[in-house]
Amino acid sequence: MAESSALAVRLRPYRAVLVSRMRSQRSYRASFRIDVVGTMLVGVIELAEIWVLFHGAGQIGGVSFTQMLLVFGLAEFSFSIADLFFGHCDSLPTYLRAGTLDVFYLRPQPLLLQLVTSDISLRRLARATVGAVCLVAGLAANDVEWSVGAVVLVALAIVSGIVTFSALFVTAAGLQFFLIDGAELTNAFVYGGRYAATQPASVWPRGIVVLFGMAFPVAFTAYLPTVTLLGLPGSEWLPAWLGWCAPLAALWAVGVAGLAWRVGVRHYQGGGG
Repeated sequence: MAESSALAVRLRPYRAVLVSRMRSQRSYRASFRIDVVGTMLVGVIELAEIWVLFHGAGQIGGVSFTQMLLVFGLAEFSFSIADLFFGHCDSLPTYLRAGTLDVFYLRPQPLLLQLVTSDISLRRLARATVGAVCLVAGLAANDVEWSVGAVVLVALAIVSGIVTFSALFVTAAGLQFFLIDGAELTNAFVYGGRYAATQPASVWPRGIVVLFGMAFPVAFTAYLPTVTLLGLPGSEWLPAWLGWCAPLAALWAVGVAGLAWRVGVRHYQGGGG
């Protein structure tokens, strides 16, 4: 009881910052609604792109559109939740160039936690809504043999996907301490990984399998749990049984993120101003 009270006290400043950020966004209602609608349209357009591809081909990599709907829903929902809480790590290059990151060191809170809670964009919930709708539709449209194992697999996929994508944001942030204006380079892995996660990994060339299946394991966020859940054969390098290994992939991503962040922070010498 005392530990929970102490934790609540420690998290109170972060909660106050986030609440103020959310209140300020909602105060401009017209702008907020436009942002939400625009963000939702982006997710719908990406879904329409997948529909166009599968409408002409029928199946791609042994995956039909209804099966791909489940892959897209898992990837989109997991990434959107991770983006909501950790997406502001993208602001780190701006802080580094301006020298304003040094202000974070003056506060008696962990640097990463300050960075994560420095802002929150509620409009990103619109993308999460698109992902959730596609996820529910995909589960309803496919012939899923529901059991305790199937429910556990879906839950593990969602949690592991959120953790994996969150770790990718932190990894990209840690690399910024070594790169000069390298935001575009790291975004290619983070947002490129999100796009790859919404595609059937069975058609990836081996180089992409190594990159997004092993180094940055986004294949474990949606594709592999889907083929495991639906009993699909998977591919040569990514067999179906690997869907149960999504938590291990998430742990690997967290380990890489922790290493990249710790090494990056130790390397940082200040803004110099």
